[in-house]
Amino acid sequence: MTGRVSGAARLLPWAGPEGKPCYVLGDGTGDVSRVADNVERVQLGMAGDLLAHAADMLDDRQVTSAQLRYVVARMAEALRDVHRIAESRGARLGAVSGRE
Repeated sequence: MTGRVSGAARLLPWAGPEGKPCYVLGDGTGDVSRVADNVERVQLGMAGDLLAHAADMLDDRQVTSAQLRYVVARMAEALRDVHRIAESRGARLGAVSGRE
């Protein structure tokens, strides 16, 4: 491949080997960017479904601690995904990201 790649690096919604972040360079119109858009859409949808499920569980007095631990573990995974999406989109908007 020759020439310059336009656009900035995009943080992808999945991790690479050893959990390291993955990036794609380009203008956001390539195949990898389209796959990333679809993965983000699925991840956000799953997070929304999980929130609804957690709300139902909190209303159920019969729920066990094991069930709650399981849903909290899934919520942590979903939050990690949503956080990565937010970082990626913020960076693409030119936002300065800082860690507290």
